Amino acid sequence: MATSATSDQLLVVIDPVARRTDGESVRIAKDVLSAGAAGTKVCLPDGPEEFARALARRGSRRPVVIGDDRALVRAVGLLHRQRELAGCALSLVPVGGALALTRSLGVPAGAVAAARAVLDGAERRMDLLVDDSDGVVLGALRIPPVGGVTPVREVVADGAGHPWLRTCRSLVRTLVPARPSGIDPAPEAGPARLRVEVDGRTLVDLGQPVAGVSVVPGVPGAARVEVRPASVGAEATPLSAEGRTVTVSGAHFRYRADAIVSGPVRTRTWVVRESAWGLILPPG
Repeated sequence: MATSATSDQLLVVIDPVARRTDGESVRIAKDVLSAGAAGTKVCLPDGPEEFARALARRGSRRPVVIGDDRALVRAVGLLHRQRELAGCALSLVPVGGALALTRSLGVPAGAVAAARAVLDGAERRMDLLVDDSDGVVLGALRIPPVGGVTPVREVVADGAGHPWLRTCRSLVRTLVPARPSGIDPAPEAGPARLRVEVDGRTLVDLGQPVAGVSVVPGVPGAARVEVRPASVGAEATPLSAEGRTVTVSGAHFRYRADAIVSGPVRTRTWVVRESAWGLILPPG
């Protein structure tokens, strides 16, 4: 559902990564917004803390973030934790390298088109996936994360009898800091043994190794969950379900929520909050 953007007073928060990545696009977007809005305040935060303070002190101004997927997720997460998402419509001008999420949400590519959408667009309310640590997911959740790193010990484990490999292993141990006590180890590469529950019903249990789990928006108020069992021989058929609550538990696992990798954790629950946040998009 879309509603017209009403406030002409803008708070433009320019993410530092965007300034470093493409200063020209940032300048163009700032010029278009300043020329088209009744009043524009520009903030140039140097880090996450200043980014948070700028949003918290926005007053009645409409927040506009110039940045990439991570900047958008950070803004939504901050407003969620401040319990101010319901009354605040966000706008985004995408600048940076990681923009897959913003494209999937319908934000126009290009500084001029996106800035004009901020001025002339309408608010569209969308579902939000919120976990039990108050983290948010706007788009896709994946376990294991795409592009995960193979643990170093798998590369150097065959060093017995090879002096040059033992030397490499010693060098790796010198360069890689020791894990602080109390921090969970990274999960092993390969199939995971996880229990996946959707609205309290078990979709896959610990006895079935899985190659991957994905959670994406489904019908309004629900998420679509797909589990790919680890195949032996012929490819196994994916298991799928839709529901409001998704719980994953079992061995330590990492997960990729939008552009951010988190974990390892032993269990995590995500709940869909229907129409929880608003984004200004082109009308129509």
